[in-house]
Amino acid sequence: MAVARAESVAVVGLDGYPVEVEVAIAQGLPAFNVVGLPDASIQESRERVRAAVASSAEEWPLQRITVNLSPAHLRKAGPGFDLAIALGVLAARGRVAQERLRELCLLGELSLDGSVRRVRGALASAMAAANAGKRAILLPRANANEASLVGGIEVLPVEHLAQAVRFLRGECVLDPPTVWRAVETVDDLDLADVRGQELPKHALEVAASGGHNLLLKGPPGGGKTMLARRLPGILPPLTHTEALEVTQIYSVAGLLPEDSGLIAQRPFRAPHQSVSLAGLVGGGGLAPHPGEASLAHRGILFMDEAAEFRRDAVQALRGPLEEGSITIVRGRWSVTYPCRFQLVAATNPCPCGYSGDAVRQCKCLPGRLAAYAERLSGPVIDRIDLQVEVDRLKKREIFGREPGEPSATVRERVVRARERQQERLAPFGVATNAEIPPPHLEEACRLTPEAKRAIEASVDTSGLSARGVHRVMRVARTCADLSGAEKVDFRDVQDALSFRMLDRKR
Repeated sequence: MAVARAESVAVVGLDGYPVEVEVAIAQGLPAFNVVGLPDASIQESRERVRAAVASSAEEWPLQRITVNLSPAHLRKAGPGFDLAIALGVLAARGRVAQERLRELCLLGELSLDGSVRRVRGALASAMAAANAGKRAILLPRANANEASLVGGIEVLPVEHLAQAVRFLRGECVLDPPTVWRAVETVDDLDLADVRGQELPKHALEVAASGGHNLLLKGPPGGGKTMLARRLPGILPPLTHTEALEVTQIYSVAGLLPEDSGLIAQRPFRAPHQSVSLAGLVGGGGLAPHPGEASLAHRGILFMDEAAEFRRDAVQALRGPLEEGSITIVRGRWSVTYPCRFQLVAATNPCPCGYSGDAVRQCKCLPGRLAAYAERLSGPVIDRIDLQVEVDRLKKREIFGREPGEPSATVRERVVRARERQQERLAPFGVATNAEIPPPHLEEACRLTPEAKRAIEASVDTSGLSARGVHRVMRVARTCADLSGAEKVDFRDVQDALSFRMLDRKR
């Protein structure tokens, strides 16, 4: 019996785990079995691998072939083991050198003609291979740029199984991946396009500066969506660490563009109101996948018409808004995805949209009003730092010709405020005011006596919860950072309290 071994990686959640692919060829009736807790896509690899080997001018052994994916307790999913299985079969037949094979990590899906197709999670796989001490990773050329983001491991891109065989025999040299440089695209949506709405625009600047969640409430046509879609244009660029985190999530989700490398733009995810619970927070059946909350990591999750979303989906965001991560537990697996996003929710005051409007009369019955208000429960509202009413535009604002402040100018102030935060919050291990842990709030916020008394008084006058008090302190700290102040004064607290107006109305 001939036995060969190859190395590959199984991706579970965002983490890669080394997998040894053992191939045994023995005498007996022709058969091809895969064991080691494979899913259906791996079982189907038997036909893909057999056809790909034949298309590469190699002879398929008419013997009993057994493939074991070790460790057996780890569930394997996806077609990324095809390349390792095919080369393992050829190594067991002596067509390629086993010593050369064991130096590499192998990753790739095979088509019937032998082409090597891109797979999900190549970045996580390259990280796992580097941590396991592998010299190089052999993978599809379409995945080479993302894998090259990992240091300490050589990236060997291939386009066809026959090319991989020739390389392992020493008959050819593989071209290295092209040098790819992340370039941040320019957003065409400018804040200068927004007329009027000075308070919501100020709230947008505060939200961008401190990483705060934002709720925009008002009648249709007031500009809620227009404001929300201009928030990415005033956010600071991603740091290298943040960009790597975002790229890894999109790699696992299979959403990286062809031949792309590092993602340089902050994500902006706007799921439809019909999104399922698993679609919003992640999960799935046999294989877990990141949801919209994780795809918005280090960026923005925009929920337009938030009151129209499924109640269970909205409630499921309570934990991620506090923790910045979400753990999904099923019977056979448990995964944790990061989801440190800014929530921007826009909602009408009632189903028809005109409750409290001075011009148009609301036609909603009291029962519908109450049911609509319950869609965004108190615990969810309490986790949103900035709550702003977006009023109907006046005639002079609609037809006025004076442009607003451009996004580039606002972004400069936001970047300076973020720099002040990073310097001050470095000892606490966080980067923005929205992330300040409660035990360090007073030390990090640096309240003046007048500011502290104003917050204490607001507990009785506004009915703030303990969480609400903490969020007011964080927002006040951001307002002070925007003005360049060292300490939070009474004016900053008043500014922060003005953004809790919806709390007072509940």
